[in-house]
Amino acid sequence: MKKIFVVLAFLTLGATASFAQRLAYVDSEYILRHIPEYASAQKHLDDLSVQWQEEVDKQYGEIERLYKAYQNDQVLLNDDMRKRREDEIVNKEKAVKEFQRQKFGYEGELYTQRIRLVKPIQDRVAKAIQDVANAQGLDLILDKGSEITFLFANPKLDKSNDIITKLGFKPDAQLAQ
Repeated sequence: MKKIFVVLAFLTLGATASFAQRLAYVDSEYILRHIPEYASAQKHLDDLSVQWQEEVDKQYGEIERLYKAYQNDQVLLNDDMRKRREDEIVNKEKAVKEFQRQKFGYEGELYTQRIRLVKPIQDRVAKAIQDVANAQGLDLILDKGSEITFLFANPKLDKSNDIITKLGFKPDAQLAQ
């Protein structure tokens, strides 16, 4: 029985050691910084976001102006006029919220633009990662740039420059392996 336990422990250690040898990581943020189309796409998305947010702020400013005017005039208005002004303010708020949803909401225009511009770049990076993994016999590649926290990462396992080279770009000289 002890022999079986020792053999299983040895096999487990051996499997763990061989697994560790076929592991690597990349820094996707670092890789994407080396792709000019990604920087261009991000700038375009940022510009759209700023433009739409300015429009939202402008519309909310108009609503605020209408509300203050309503508050100042409220005592002078009859019930019918008061109701019309309140409805106008409420309708403008609904319109701004709808505009925000159309531009910034889930599957809104910003999301659609991001998919259109960034997804093809991400797909190219994913394909390059897969090609490098297959060429180097790697079983698992983690992303250092994502939510995974590395307490220690051996730089020899970093395949980011290999991916950048595979994509046809030049990696940073100080980080080259």
